Amino acid sequence: MKKRVILMGPPGGGKGTQAVTLKEAMKVPHISTGDMLRAARKAGTELGKKADAYISAGQLVPDELVNGIVAERLAQENDGFLLDGYPRTVAQADALEAAGQAIDAVVLIDVPDELIVSRIVGRVSCPGCGCVYHKETMPPKTDGICDKCGGTLVQRNDDREDVVRERLAAYHKQTQPLVDYYGKRGLLVTVNGNASVDEVFDQIRKVLEF
Repeated sequence: MKKRVILMGPPGGGKGTQAVTLKEAMKVPHISTGDMLRAARKAGTELGKKADAYISAGQLVPDELVNGIVAERLAQENDGFLLDGYPRTVAQADALEAAGQAIDAVVLIDVPDELIVSRIVGRVSCPGCGCVYHKETMPPKTDGICDKCGGTLVQRNDDREDVVRERLAAYHKQTQPLVDYYGKRGLLVTVNGNASVDEVFDQIRKVLEF
């Protein structure tokens, strides 16, 4: 039977990049909270309709609804999955356990805060064509100008340093209880995210033994 894995990591820590590679290597679906909400709304399930009312009103979907949608979605998977963006709280972790979903491992991609800040704050993008650059690691040929379309590069509001640090503080506050929760259950494995994409993947592959 294929593994049921939860993937955790800070914003800008490379979790999304690893998820794309992992789902192919593990041959399991990559399921994110956003994907589940969209699928439930599209399918018009009872829970999906309730979630749609909150989302359409610009409100956060309550925990009990998210828990129900996750349980509904995971019930369709009989042979492994890669879960991303859920659980976010101990209450959600309890709900996942109560839904009968036995987790094989929780992979935490650990990246120092200062490296995260450097990664995100250095990003600039082109509003015209969507190309993304990094001032230090992948700069455009001409400072402030998109190589592809010649548009003016901008920094997104949520990539400003003060916003990034707020997001990291919220992440740590939210994640630490889950780290303790899964650590006590012997399910947590931590990999060093301060490495190349291939090196991080290799670490995950070794700890998950696939």
